[in-house]
Amino acid sequence: MRVVLSTYGSRGDVQPMAALALRLRELGAQVRVCAPADEEFAELLAGVGVPMVPFGPSARVLTRTAPRSPEGLPQRAAALIAGQFEVLPAVAEGADVLVATGMTPAAAGARSVAEKVGIPSVSVTFQQVTLPSPVRPPLAYPGRPLPPEVTDNRVLWDLDARNVDALFGEALNTNRATLGLPPVDHVRDHVVGDRPWLATDPVLDPWQGEPDLDVVQTGAWLLPDERPLPAGLSAFLDAGEPPVYVGFGSMPLHASPDAAEAVVEAVRAQGRRAVVARGWADLAPIDDLADCFAVGEVNQRALFGRVAAVVHHGGAGTTTTAARAGVPQVVVPQLADQPYWASRVAELGIGVAHDGPVPAVESLSVALKAALTPEVRARAAAVAGTVRADGADVAAKLLTDTFG
Repeated sequence: MRVVLSTYGSRGDVQPMAALALRLRELGAQVRVCAPADEEFAELLAGVGVPMVPFGPSARVLTRTAPRSPEGLPQRAAALIAGQFEVLPAVAEGADVLVATGMTPAAAGARSVAEKVGIPSVSVTFQQVTLPSPVRPPLAYPGRPLPPEVTDNRVLWDLDARNVDALFGEALNTNRATLGLPPVDHVRDHVVGDRPWLATDPVLDPWQGEPDLDVVQTGAWLLPDERPLPAGLSAFLDAGEPPVYVGFGSMPLHASPDAAEAVVEAVRAQGRRAVVARGWADLAPIDDLADCFAVGEVNQRALFGRVAAVVHHGGAGTTTTAARAGVPQVVVPQLADQPYWASRVAELGIGVAHDGPVPAVESLSVALKAALTPEVRARAAAVAGTVRADGADVAAKLLTDTFG
């Protein structure tokens, strides 16, 4: 069986695909992954023995340098789809199935390529907030805020469909024409399809969407990690009480130039040491005191089991890993689905949702104090035992049984 996995986005869009690729290989499938041309993603996939086919610009560079105004979004989408159409057809030719996820235009492009080469495709999302639902509004796109006077979620989802078409319709259909494909009327419907997969944990993220949408919830796709912690980090952990981990993953924190100072001082205000993850924001210790240790990319599962709390941006992967570790969380959501994950952490009682995307010493101190209570720690430990770890196995078996 030959499977092509296609994604474009941050590490949170690539690492779950690596987990699925690993499980597919264990079932005897041949797998290739199309992903952004970032060295860290190539190294990640090489670690599980899967070749990566790069396309498009570096996701990290794009995140750091893309204009913050919404006017350039359709142009960037068009360039991304064009790059995908140059690379993906040759990769997908002769495959049994293509799995598409990532940014909306990238997923739309991947499904179009599958259509061109005549193979089935599966649309996957790592959070449900892009799937229509009567119980919650859609995400707002830059420059296209949702009208505050409208409270009917179905009306808002209709508006979302029009916004997606306005932003990405021309880019997608212009590129589809180069492959001899007819235009699509509605980009979101093209991406979601009739039977989308939701690769999230059903306890952390119970499906609450359109009842007519035949969603397949597999569980989160978690990549096994047996790496030991670096010797210096282990020595730091052994040298005192459990510290607080602070990391914002692939978020550059453009609006928070003083984030490192704020988070370290907030942790110190609770009498705790800090482990600071550099991430795409390049966080670093603010002084030479011995109560702060900086790390790069490490085994989060192993590290989270040894900290007092995890302060993070609310990515699906980090939220799930912290929940499985049974450690209290403080979520400082930046954008997209992250406010949703912050609300889920608060609703489950396993942590605190910080008010807004900018961590300040006072606000983060208040959130940390609440998260470090015995009640929250006990609740986090209880929920940890209910979070599944077999989502990638479920998805791999479903793919091989359905398309093999």
